Amino acid sequence: MSTPRDLLNAAKAEIKEIDPNDVAARLDQFTLLDVREPEEYEQGAVPGAVHLPRGNLEFSVEGRLPDKKAPIAVYCAGGVRSAFATKTLQDLGYTNVVSIIGGFNKWKDEGLTWTTPRVLSADQRNRYQRHLLLPEVGEKGQMRLLDSKVLLLGAGGLGSPAALYLAAAGVGTIGIIDMDVVDSSNLQRQILHNVDRIGMRKVDSAKMTLTAMNPDVKVLTYDTRLGANNVLDIIDGYDVIVDGTDNFPTRYLVNDAALVKNIPVVHGSIFRFEGQVTVFSPYVGPCYRCMIPEPPPPELAPSCAEAGVLGVLPGIVGSIQAIETIKLLLELGDPLVGRLLTYDSMDESFRTFKVRRDPACPACGENAGPIVIAEYDDLCMPHPVKV
Repeated sequence: MSTPRDLLNAAKAEIKEIDPNDVAARLDQFTLLDVREPEEYEQGAVPGAVHLPRGNLEFSVEGRLPDKKAPIAVYCAGGVRSAFATKTLQDLGYTNVVSIIGGFNKWKDEGLTWTTPRVLSADQRNRYQRHLLLPEVGEKGQMRLLDSKVLLLGAGGLGSPAALYLAAAGVGTIGIIDMDVVDSSNLQRQILHNVDRIGMRKVDSAKMTLTAMNPDVKVLTYDTRLGANNVLDIIDGYDVIVDGTDNFPTRYLVNDAALVKNIPVVHGSIFRFEGQVTVFSPYVGPCYRCMIPEPPPPELAPSCAEAGVLGVLPGIVGSIQAIETIKLLLELGDPLVGRLLTYDSMDESFRTFKVRRDPACPACGENAGPIVIAEYDDLCMPHPVKV
């Protein structure tokens, strides 16, 4: 019967081993793979190493390290588990993988660089487990979400589902601006609120809901009107703006301010049974003025209070806004930059239209002058529209 040492010797006979100093001298040429357990990794690791415990290797490595020809140096604590892991990687088709002799212990003894990595707590690993299983997110992506800041314009129909899913996803700081109070007519669609909070400031109600859902999330509230005098200060420092407003003056104001601060805007709008979503990425794709150079007259842009809206509709559109926001924060996939996604709930259809930058756009065009942050209430409806 083979002993553990026999198995180790057999594995080592089929792999290549490398001295830690040789890896350190060519660190830019290797992807380091740490196969220790989480509690070991938390005590210290080689900077930049991909952490994947040995027990999860076969199930997860191809998602985390898709290039099977790239040079990989594997380490554990003392060089035993890394030898078996290296043999496993070779069996999976990896062609340029080596095991670091002596593992992390020898790495430290040789005086090579290591750090105590920032990691998720046990509670966080449990909360975000389904994210951690996604190679495109993982622990690194989850910590990036926790470090992110998203500003929601409105705690109403679109802001409610967007806020709930962003908070559940672990976006660390969520700002909410709204100067309204909860009304019973809101509850058909504004799922951040409930009957016990009728008459409460919407930002306070939203904060109560989100912090009860996820204690990791810091909620900043702005119980004020967004205007030319405060928009630049309010949006400053946020990574993404989620636009749930429903009046043209505010949309133009936010567009111009976002261009000044170079902050992407995830725009959503709804009307009766239809909705649309797009992403305005400053100077990469079109801005709001490229898409709608001039606001329509008030009679062609009735409010939801005048025309009505299906209560479920903002849940769908706001959820798509949340997805687009997470994609921007994690640099995933293909965000809706230069594309307008429309949804018709009556026939359950989605359509995508291309939206191009306007070279003559007065805000982001090639010859555009300095952006002036100004009020635009005289352009269209004189009163704010409630979504």
